[in-house]
Amino acid sequence: MRVGMSLSSAHRVEDAREGARWMVERAAAARDAGLDSLFVGDHHVTGPGKYYQNVPIMGRILAEWQGRPAGCLFLLPLWHPVLLAEQVGTLASIHDGRFIMQCAVGPADAQFSGMGIDPHFRPSMFEESLDIMRRLWAGETVSGSRRFSFTDARIAPLPPEGVEVWIGGEADAALERAARLGDGWLAAPGVSIEDAAMMATRFMQHRAVLDEPAVVAIRRDIYVGESDEEAEQVARPILDRGYRGFAPGVAIYGSAETVARKLRAFAPHGYSEVLARNLVPDQALALKSIERLGRVRELLAEA
Repeated sequence: MRVGMSLSSAHRVEDAREGARWMVERAAAARDAGLDSLFVGDHHVTGPGKYYQNVPIMGRILAEWQGRPAGCLFLLPLWHPVLLAEQVGTLASIHDGRFIMQCAVGPADAQFSGMGIDPHFRPSMFEESLDIMRRLWAGETVSGSRRFSFTDARIAPLPPEGVEVWIGGEADAALERAARLGDGWLAAPGVSIEDAAMMATRFMQHRAVLDEPAVVAIRRDIYVGESDEEAEQVARPILDRGYRGFAPGVAIYGSAETVARKLRAFAPHGYSEVLARNLVPDQALALKSIERLGRVRELLAEA
């Protein structure tokens, strides 16, 4: 099982530069820890906390990353596919390794009203957008006449190694879509291990029709402490405040050995990638946790 980093993009800081600096420092810590991949998320119409948008921040943190897979999550219906294909093509050209686009339909929330997009059409917009982008990345000249209307679009630079696509979602229709259109599936961070097992099984059943391998990945909010006792002292107050609405037991904390043991439980269900997001907002503790994730990665590699 590979261990990557999904950087938190939301930070409650007074100085906007401080949150951006934290993300750069965390990316460098993930590099030094030898983690396998690096990602940032996608969210819009945010506040009052700072949310650092994925394309510019990824362009900056790629300077801290060296050759290993990296990428961004995009809620496709919120982006024009030609613009996004250009952005990804440029990011993939900046990066000296494999670029992965994580993508999802997105929830029908304030992001859609704030961006002036009817959420009713999210599934069809998603599929049309992904098809358009793949054709543009292949060097085609593309026109659109359905959800996205445009004429004779083409892009440059093209992604040097192509773009791997992981699709997120939880409902069976989303799992089928991921199996049919993606190179992998990404499970949400808030699902229980029981639900994660069931969803992975359904995804692989849908994927079996294609008879092609696929990545099965999951995000988890994690704190790796210097010991189980220290991790309990740090994480418990955060979880007791109702952390992100997660059910008890979803977030993972403990020593490197304890965290590795908890993550290892996903492997029998087909999960090959776990993307760790910092459970603890304090920067000094977050950097220490990322450093210890390197040991978690070693323990999982030994299994």
